[in-house]
Amino acid sequence: MRDETHGPGGGSEQSCRSGTAAEATVSPLRAGTGDGPKDQPPAAQPCATSALPQDRRAESRSASPHGIYAAIDLGTNNCRLLIARPTARSFRVVDAFSRIVRLGEGLGASGRLCDGAMERALGALEICATKMELRGVTRARMVATEACRSAVNGEDFCSQVESRTGLTLEVVDRRTEAGLAATGCAPLVDPSCEGAVLFDIGGGSTEVVWLGRRSAGDDGPPRARIRSWVSLPVGVVSLSERHGGVKVSPDVFHTMVDEVCAMLDGVRQSWGVRAPARLHLLGTSGTVTTVAGIHLGLDRYDRARVDGAWLGASHIEQVVDRLMTMSFEERVANPCIGAQRADLVLAGCAIMEAVRRVFPADRLRVADRGLREGMLVQMMRADGVWRNGRSADGFHVTLPNGSRPA
Repeated sequence: MRDETHGPGGGSEQSCRSGTAAEATVSPLRAGTGDGPKDQPPAAQPCATSALPQDRRAESRSASPHGIYAAIDLGTNNCRLLIARPTARSFRVVDAFSRIVRLGEGLGASGRLCDGAMERALGALEICATKMELRGVTRARMVATEACRSAVNGEDFCSQVESRTGLTLEVVDRRTEAGLAATGCAPLVDPSCEGAVLFDIGGGSTEVVWLGRRSAGDDGPPRARIRSWVSLPVGVVSLSERHGGVKVSPDVFHTMVDEVCAMLDGVRQSWGVRAPARLHLLGTSGTVTTVAGIHLGLDRYDRARVDGAWLGASHIEQVVDRLMTMSFEERVANPCIGAQRADLVLAGCAIMEAVRRVFPADRLRVADRGLREGMLVQMMRADGVWRNGRSADGFHVTLPNGSRPA
């Protein structure tokens, strides 16, 4: 779903030894069946192989545990692809692609995906299909999130995608989206802490997940342990369209923060999280990676330096204050923001500030990873890539009272 995450550059292989995590819940549900109760952990999606271009579909159905895997995340703002092959304990990226398409442009006002936005997304997905074909992908999952979930013509758009590209999009519900984010980010939970509060800022929704201590279970990446979760119907695109993103006064910024705080009202208390507790924050989105890049003073975005970086509360406050004083043109010129994110970054910061206000913590860990990594690990684990003599049982969850789900 993520709003603007900076993906790795396409073409070259990259190690993701600590870049993925395992599944986070138990019983599988069908995609697109709604959000489900907010007081239950996210339900797992089956690791189904979505449709590839016609001449690869038969091969994908019988994918080898050591084949080539692909994951596509079509969000409200971005279209992202990750292609990888398994390694002994994780996977190695062999190709990647990310393009801002703003599929949700104008969706809040019209309730529909507009023609221009759909055409941009279709163009990006055509590139994804070509890359998958060239890389010989044998197993894939392709998900669409909030824009396709909420648009009245979302189903029609998915049909257009299949007709034009041969790719079948799976419109996932928010429970699944939260679980995938947790799966992708679990290796970044500090093992010396009791857990973390993960927040995943998207273009049209934001997922907040209380993670317990990460756990193992096979030779693959650590598994996520979801204690509780909530999905907020707000993201950088929807919030900036409502309040404006080009000129953002301090009053407008604080209004956005208050709006998101109201959505989180009572969540910490209902979860039983005691502030400050021995938890840290874990943020995944272009907003968080942008703040990290600015704090680090990067002349150009560098995922190797950003992913896994720690930010103190004072560091975040300094960067947000600096962003508030920047003109739109200065944001455009900043190498960690750029023209395509300049009108979204303050809305993202407002969402981040609301999470920080509700879940105060001294440290925030930055994650340049998320749904795509979660999908890859799910598929590889389901195929027994890291089985280590025991069955791959899909998702794992620990509930707040320590019991296992029925």
